[in-house]
Amino acid sequence: MVALGVAVLALAAPGAFEANGQAGPGLAGQLLVATEQMPDPRFFRTVIYMVRHDATGALGLVVNRPLGDVRLKDLLERSGRDSRDVTGSVRVHYGGPVEPARAFVLHTADYTGLESRVIGDGIAVTGHPEVLDAIARGQGPRRSLFVLGYAGWAPGQLEGEIQRGGWISVLPNEALVFDEDHERKWERAMARRRIDL
Repeated sequence: MVALGVAVLALAAPGAFEANGQAGPGLAGQLLVATEQMPDPRFFRTVIYMVRHDATGALGLVVNRPLGDVRLKDLLERSGRDSRDVTGSVRVHYGGPVEPARAFVLHTADYTGLESRVIGDGIAVTGHPEVLDAIARGQGPRRSLFVLGYAGWAPGQLEGEIQRGGWISVLPNEALVFDEDHERKWERAMARRRIDL
């Protein structure tokens, strides 16, 4: 089990997913995959689901770095929610180096609640603790990832990293984003890259 501090249940603020009310065209809804040329060791073989990418910068959640499991009861208690009769656990994932105590739930869009934002192709993100209630009581999304922290870029920073060959973008699918085969996600994501002839 992962030991989580009280600050963990500071789920993402409503504006974290958007800038000026828009998700932005860019790479939102795509997977950003670190190449072998990625110089930053924190992103070695990393696969990131892009939540926002526009003129104000970019935000994404790493989807292939599980940290461990935590009891749902503990998560609900730490967020000040009712935890009576709650059993089971949820796997916690490393979402990136920025604000490591900030929590997000990346999930299938069959569930939408307070502060949920559908990003694209049936995938959404929620930063309100009610999503934990829904998951704990079997009323949440069909598939989800509980993520701590995020990867963030200032305006123009990500574009520069892509131009230098550190990242490629590929179209996601539900299995690649949510399945438990974390060891092979990077290879599977790299296999989805488009080859220009």
